[in-house]
Amino acid sequence: MHRRQKPSSPERKRDLGAHGGALSVSRNDTRSFFNFSQLVLSAGHLKSPPVLKHSKITYFEVEILDVQSKKQICIVDKVPPSSTLLDVKHKFHKACPQWYPSRVGLQLERNGPYLKDSINIQSLAVSSIITLYFTDLGQQVGWTTFFLTEYTGPLLIYLLFYIRLSTIYDQVESTKNFRHPVVHLACFCHCLHYIRHLLETLFVHKFSGGHTPLKNMIKGCAFYWGFTSWIAYYINHPRYTPPSFGHRQVSFAALAFLMCEAGNHFINVTLAHQNHSGLKACFPSPTYNPFTWLFLLVSCPNYTYEVGSWISFTVMTQTLPVGIFAFLMVVQMSLWAQKKHKLYLKRFYPEVRRKAAMIPIIF
Repeated sequence: MHRRQKPSSPERKRDLGAHGGALSVSRNDTRSFFNFSQLVLSAGHLKSPPVLKHSKITYFEVEILDVQSKKQICIVDKVPPSSTLLDVKHKFHKACPQWYPSRVGLQLERNGPYLKDSINIQSLAVSSIITLYFTDLGQQVGWTTFFLTEYTGPLLIYLLFYIRLSTIYDQVESTKNFRHPVVHLACFCHCLHYIRHLLETLFVHKFSGGHTPLKNMIKGCAFYWGFTSWIAYYINHPRYTPPSFGHRQVSFAALAFLMCEAGNHFINVTLAHQNHSGLKACFPSPTYNPFTWLFLLVSCPNYTYEVGSWISFTVMTQTLPVGIFAFLMVVQMSLWAQKKHKLYLKRFYPEVRRKAAMIPIIF
């Protein structure tokens, strides 16, 4: 048998030291774990930040040159790829305050078309530097202001001639001559036409914030206001003679005028509803309203009704100025209708290919 030997004093001290050391280590671990737990609770979730695979964003620089001199006006830097041309115009306006966005015309080429504000800047980029040519479009006005000004003038001008101001007509001759009923009817129809235009501008047509040069509004006002003065002067003149066929001619023409005015209004309402209904784009289709059935024959019935109103007004009053104005309106409306018809052919070819632009068979 082997007798178990007592450990010597140094060995006993070593064992006690090791045991005490183990106890001290366990106490330290407990404290460390407690401190670490408090740190985690105070700091929140212990999660490493996500690693961005594509953290580098490519920005564009837009160099804007004068379209005539080709001199550099400014450089718009740090343009994000998602920016539109309107965003570039706003930054350009900050650099050059004298040119606000609606006055700025930007082209990709010197003789190219003006770029739309909604176009994405990335679609124009060939490299990180995009060169655009700047044109000052002049002072701009909103479309609502444009039409309100253009249509308010004829309404007021005609009424001034209707009341026969002494500065326009001879006062003695005006009181002696009897006014034919067609004069009063013509005033009613003329005012009704432009009041309809004004109300549709305010409540039917929806303009997307577009602008047009001020010179265009001046041209439009000169055309409408000038012809209205000429027309109103002859119809309200004390020596005005009624139509050749008398009451029948006036009644038939007045009825046609009112029908064309009603048709024009219902067509404009249909087009406004079609453009802002949020449905899939398609060519406007006739409704239960008989005035919209003209969509079956022509692609621009609003121009058809507009021309019909002025032709009817010409027959009703039988005056040369109205006839000339109606002829010019036929020419202008036919040009607009042809242009719009071509756009319809690109978008709605199967539905529009058998239709005329404005007048069946002729256009």
